[in-house]
Amino acid sequence: MKNLSRLLFAMLLVLGYSNVNAQDENNPWQITIGVNAVDAYPSGDGAPFSETIFDEFGNVTDHWNILPSLSTITVSKYLSDKFSFGITGSLNKIDKWGDVPGLPPGVPEQVNTVDDLSYYGVDGTIKYNFIEGTTLDPYLGVGGGYTWIDEVGAGTLNGTLGLNVWFSENVGLTVQTSYKHAFEDYLQTHFQHSAGLSIKFGGTDTDGDGIYDKDDACPEVAGLEAFNGCPDTDGDGIEDSKDDCPNEAGLAEMNGCPDTDGDGIADKEDNCPTVAGLKALAGCPDADGDGVTDADDACPNEAGPASNKGCPWADKDGDGVLDKDDKCPDVKGTVANNGCPEVTAEVQKTLNEYAKTILFDTGKSTIKAQSASVLADIIAILKEYPTAKFTVEGHTDSVGSETLNQRLSDSRANSVKEYLVENGIDAFRLSALGYGESKPIDTNKTRAGRANNRRVEINLAK
Repeated sequence: MKNLSRLLFAMLLVLGYSNVNAQDENNPWQITIGVNAVDAYPSGDGAPFSETIFDEFGNVTDHWNILPSLSTITVSKYLSDKFSFGITGSLNKIDKWGDVPGLPPGVPEQVNTVDDLSYYGVDGTIKYNFIEGTTLDPYLGVGGGYTWIDEVGAGTLNGTLGLNVWFSENVGLTVQTSYKHAFEDYLQTHFQHSAGLSIKFGGTDTDGDGIYDKDDACPEVAGLEAFNGCPDTDGDGIEDSKDDCPNEAGLAEMNGCPDTDGDGIADKEDNCPTVAGLKALAGCPDADGDGVTDADDACPNEAGPASNKGCPWADKDGDGVLDKDDKCPDVKGTVANNGCPEVTAEVQKTLNEYAKTILFDTGKSTIKAQSASVLADIIAILKEYPTAKFTVEGHTDSVGSETLNQRLSDSRANSVKEYLVENGIDAFRLSALGYGESKPIDTNKTRAGRANNRRVEINLAK
């Protein structure tokens, strides 16, 4: 019962140690369960590294005590920089303990058999693993413990050499040999060999994506191994942190955003995402290439300025002056005259030939009825030049006083102007001016000459 208590005590130490430290490394815990063998050859005096210590190191039959059942358990915790610390609890049954001491020279050595003795050990070891993350994982260890053989116990100083052979990330085989040097004469220095199944565990995976937090660049968000544990929500092969459109599958060249119409402009920046267009027009098309998107172009297949909604400016009269700039869009004119026809010398002459035939009542400014036809001709000519301005000039002969003649010429000029306005000519285009007898075109000494001087002229305003 006392021996069983010691074993339970050893197991409690092991299990208690397993909860000492927080888990902050990938698979930081390792538990090994297996069998152990105790080898007390040579008996000697217990001095470390005596000359016979390895003479029969592998003599399993004569020197190894093996309990044919699970007889050892080790729990270790990874510390850092390839170092770990572990505690081992073991039990065994001893029926051979070294060789019979004191035999004469030349007499063959004999196995020192003993009655079945109980063997219990609790050992702590600091291990150094030479290589991490490989299938073959050798290590060295140093530590100490306490060993009981039957009812007698003593402290030991231990040196360990071992090898882990990992079949997978978490499961492997561990074999090791420990040299246990006793501090008391009544406990002989001995070897303890062990082999067992090892399981690594305890790695933290907060987001449950199968990637331990230590190696997970996004430990709180489930992700992919290809992106060190970071997510790719839309599954487009671009991790969310580098994806401008993380919830919508897209293209790498678009920083993870889609380009539905394939025009090289990401949908989020494309005003026309379903129709291929131009970057300069925010992804919208321009069939006629006039710089106005088809959606805003009243003439999408005919180039025109934006100021005219993408349509070309008309030139209805075909005079080379666009309607927008043509002051006479319905009448063919000249570029020099802003699209309006120019009053030529010939037209001017014709106007005055008509104007000279306008008849007035004698000494008055009232126009005689028979002048209506010639005035109609004058009106027709003036309407052909809708932007031209004219001066209606009145002239008299020299008969009578100069003052009277001036007043009469003013009155007749205004009378013609008023008639023209009443019959459709814009008033702003006409002015009236009387010159009296000051500008004769013939002699006033003859009746015919005086008749020529009594006249109305319609001249292009200067």
